Amino acid sequence: MTRKKELRTRRSAAQLQALTAVQREIRHHDPSGQRKYLKEFSEAFRSYQSILAADQLKEEIHSADIVLVGDYHALAVSQRFVASLIEERAQPGDRPVVLGVETIFSRDQHILDEWWRHQIEEPELRRRIRFDLDWGYDWAAFYELLLSAREHGDGVYGLDCMPRESLRKIGARDRHAAAKLADLRQRHPMATLVVLFGESHLAPGHLPLALREALPNERILTILQNVDPLYWRAAGEDCEQVDAVKVSDDVVCVFNSTPLEKYESYRLHLTRWSRDGDELDLAPTIYNLIDSLMRFLEIDPHSSHGEGQPKFLVDLLPEIRCVESSAGLSRIVADQPTVERQVLLHDFEERGSVYVPQSNAVYVREFHMVYAAEDAARFLHHACRGLPAKGASQTKRTSADRFFGRVIENALGYFGSCVLYPPRALSKGADWPVMSPSDDGENFVASTELLGYMLGNALYDAYLQGRLTPQGVRRIFVSSLEEPGAAARFYRELSGR
Repeated sequence: MTRKKELRTRRSAAQLQALTAVQREIRHHDPSGQRKYLKEFSEAFRSYQSILAADQLKEEIHSADIVLVGDYHALAVSQRFVASLIEERAQPGDRPVVLGVETIFSRDQHILDEWWRHQIEEPELRRRIRFDLDWGYDWAAFYELLLSAREHGDGVYGLDCMPRESLRKIGARDRHAAAKLADLRQRHPMATLVVLFGESHLAPGHLPLALREALPNERILTILQNVDPLYWRAAGEDCEQVDAVKVSDDVVCVFNSTPLEKYESYRLHLTRWSRDGDELDLAPTIYNLIDSLMRFLEIDPHSSHGEGQPKFLVDLLPEIRCVESSAGLSRIVADQPTVERQVLLHDFEERGSVYVPQSNAVYVREFHMVYAAEDAARFLHHACRGLPAKGASQTKRTSADRFFGRVIENALGYFGSCVLYPPRALSKGADWPVMSPSDDGENFVASTELLGYMLGNALYDAYLQGRLTPQGVRRIFVSSLEEPGAAARFYRELSGR
């Protein structure tokens, strides 16, 4: 039990710190979390029976007649999980699959049918079902789900009805959906019905109860996604990652995101709605990640003495800038040496964001929690050393200095992202490859990333085992690498440990 508690604490500490500010802002904008219907869901699932391996989860799904999947609307991975589930479930010679969704009102079924028959295209479907006006979440992920159902399934059906805004009528919406699913069973007697509905509807006494009353002979499986109490409990398991757990005989929970990513996604939607569709403001999200890492490393951003850290680190926070394309970033970093420019453009293209130390700015095209966390850690690595690269020429550094400096930056960026996004840390025990410093663009990117990520993963593993404390990590963050040969020596020291 002590081992589980220690693992849970180490895996969760930084993320819990980051969650505090996010949840406070969400409660300010959306106080409905205390309503009875929503609390019944949050209190229903506090523990689980066992961990589920991938083949066990697959067996649970394949044995069900109706699969109810909880949707956290603001999190695109929730919808993409169901898209992959449909593709996996719809195998030749097996039962057909039919999809039912809360997102589309039953009244608009004729519009959905027109799209299913290829009579209208995507833009018209989106406009006529009033997706942005009546729903307002991520269209791309939801449309991927519809495409998966059209390619692999036998039908897509809207299950919801008005009014969505009134929690006093939410029980009537559950009964309406159950009645619609009973109709679908008559229409598709042999099919597996896959249903995506808001997670709060999946408390035992909500939609599952209404559905059992309407279809008492069906085997109904509820699949929850990323339920907070189950996630935090699973963080204490003595294994690298828990992908799914068995909650009860007819309920499982899968983990494909983290609470921090989940709530940050919702906060971003709240911000966008309050700005009436203006440019997405990612600055609060990235500043919150930076602040959480500073607290994890016990760094005082308001310190005036500068012992073991720069003075007033709070004044060094990076600018957060939205850039729509790689071409836009290319113009911004045009004055950088070729290799540095290639690295920055590669990261931006692959990840959707990048921290540029020379301008002390994070440039963002699209938000991914794991890479935003890595950018936050990269900034902190440079800021803890006083932003030595800001405005400085990189041409005076040797190829070895650039190579091992980048390796260490990658290592600390990876470590920081694992602290804030634990599912990223997967590999252990790999041998250290032998690589030579090179200024060749592609080799430089690949080699420094591989060595850096391996070192970062080793640091994170040492932290989980209790061999490395946050204070020890802080000493790595603040270590000076500016003297010739310092980065190579520091890399050899760290990897030697």
